[in-house]
Amino acid sequence: MGLLDGKKIVITGVLTDASLAFGVARIALDEGADIVLTGAGRALSLTRRTARKLGQSNGQDIDVFEFDVTVPDQVQSVHDAVASKWGRVDGVLHAIGFAPESCLGDGFMDAPWEDVAVAMHVSTYSLKTLADAFVPLMDQGGSIVGLDFDNQQAWPAYNWMGVAKSALQSLSRYLAKELGPQQIRCNLVAAGPIKTMAAKSIPGFQLFEDTWDGRAPLGWDVQNAEPVARACVALLSDWFPATTGEIVHVDGGYHAVGA
Repeated sequence: MGLLDGKKIVITGVLTDASLAFGVARIALDEGADIVLTGAGRALSLTRRTARKLGQSNGQDIDVFEFDVTVPDQVQSVHDAVASKWGRVDGVLHAIGFAPESCLGDGFMDAPWEDVAVAMHVSTYSLKTLADAFVPLMDQGGSIVGLDFDNQQAWPAYNWMGVAKSALQSLSRYLAKELGPQQIRCNLVAAGPIKTMAAKSIPGFQLFEDTWDGRAPLGWDVQNAEPVARACVALLSDWFPATTGEIVHVDGGYHAVGA
């Protein structure tokens, strides 16, 4: 019996098999879940291609629904599509983030509000947008899990994406408070650095790769996303029924030690 037997799970953020969300999707399938993926814009074709690969390895046809979190009409359309397919949702993975080039790398003070607003909309407010779309289908309770990079301190090059992630943590706590009476949990998994397409877009990401393994008490493999995926699947399951508003660190313990 799998951890997610019979669960209906919506997974965002799958682009290629190097995506963190891909690992979550793969393990969710192995643990008995039914899944759908969402994608948006020019990346939608990538998501569909990866869904076919994922489905072939698990003997399933996996639907991909278009969902751009910045387009209000698509909140209702993806809700309707999932409602038509399943009638309910048990869990949602938030793996959505984007910041314009000016918001990353050098020049923190140079990023204009227009670019910062994009980063906050896509990387932070989108968690609430997912709730708008799928909480009405969680009539038996459920779990929302978001991928995070902890921001108890400022990081080189991460800049406004770091600010957006800090806001994401606050938003997750407020959603936990708001949705708890419906038995819907909202938690984040703060992952250590993993080599993904998203990571490649961050100037200076090599700095994280070079130092993380040496400082993390358990060590850290930037090529291995499975520990992060397992944590997400566990939080999507019924094994954490009284945990909400939490940030679970899957970073080899890096966050717990000083310089």
